[in-house]
Amino acid sequence: MNFPLEDLKKEFVRRYGGNIEEVSAYFAPGRVNLLGEHTDYNGGLVMPFSIGFGTVLLTRKRNDEKIRFASRNFTQTADVCMKSEIDKVGNSWINYPLGLFKEFQLQGFNPGGLDLLFYGNIPNGAGLSSSASIEMVTAFAINDLFGYGKNVIDMVHMAQHAENNFVGMNCGIMDMFAVGMGVDGKVIMLDCDTLDYSLVEIPIEGYVFIISDTKKERKLADSKYNERRSQCEAVVEIVNGHHPIKNLSQLSVAQWDQYKSLISDEVLRKRATHVITENQRVKDGMAALANHDLTLFGQKMNASHESLKTDYEVSCYELDVLVEAAQNVNGVVGSRMTGAGFGGCTISLLPEGSVATFKNEVGEIYQQKTGLKPAFYLAVPSDGVRKL
Repeated sequence: MNFPLEDLKKEFVRRYGGNIEEVSAYFAPGRVNLLGEHTDYNGGLVMPFSIGFGTVLLTRKRNDEKIRFASRNFTQTADVCMKSEIDKVGNSWINYPLGLFKEFQLQGFNPGGLDLLFYGNIPNGAGLSSSASIEMVTAFAINDLFGYGKNVIDMVHMAQHAENNFVGMNCGIMDMFAVGMGVDGKVIMLDCDTLDYSLVEIPIEGYVFIISDTKKERKLADSKYNERRSQCEAVVEIVNGHHPIKNLSQLSVAQWDQYKSLISDEVLRKRATHVITENQRVKDGMAALANHDLTLFGQKMNASHESLKTDYEVSCYELDVLVEAAQNVNGVVGSRMTGAGFGGCTISLLPEGSVATFKNEVGEIYQQKTGLKPAFYLAVPSDGVRKL
């Protein structure tokens, strides 16, 4: 984690006055997902880990009930009075942290006034869960400063509820869970239906994960995300008349082969095919890691991208160019898009000694084909939300 913490504290005092010693600092990471894309809101399996960059929140209690929001990343600020009913602030970034104050109110708590200054080094719009990072760092700070006694899983649920019901993004629980529950050096194996999870070391000595950022703005991600969720729910409703399920991930691939003829709409059939086969790919990927079989794990990464591209249709030209270029670099084990799609990032597994070649070859091809210059980041499993 590389944050200008002392500079941020000085900026906080310039904005709000007072002494640096009174300021508390909190951090929540972003996340990347290795397998299990768009399965979380379908009750499926996922394989994320929290990464080393994210969101820092500097804050200090006030003597009134005013919440003052500011960010080094955005120009818009806001003052909100906790005595009044909390409403959204347009389509601003402020709604993500503001939703958590609303959540605490809904649960019978009355947080007092706070001055807040956020700073994030997650690339904006990269699909690495900057929204979940902001939400979780806010929840953690409120809980810590006012002594409400919530555990991290409680705050994960609160953050998801806030994003679903206050922000209006019908997301699953994976992002918040990975941001909250990450552990240095471990990958989270999570069942999003039961929240059963385990922390697993990845046997990749000599290999690394590289995030490649398309630098493409994800204009369609939110609306298409909600659309995909509705499509999956429509399939569940149809299948339910013949085989009781509450989500698509309860169907095995064999069962889907039995029931998919019930779905006359080809688009709905493709959406469900992705979710059900992707859930199986996570199981296969887990087994591959347990057997130290990186070749098989890479094959599952590649197959995941093809399914996201063809059946779930959430990839885009830029993501496909990055993935194809990565898969053609000598030594790369696997590569796929990660996140909601329509832009954002890919994740690739490759030998540590191939990183320079990877950046040069993939960067050159991508820039030639898209006119955009990608950014590359080393993805290392890191600790989740915490006080600094």
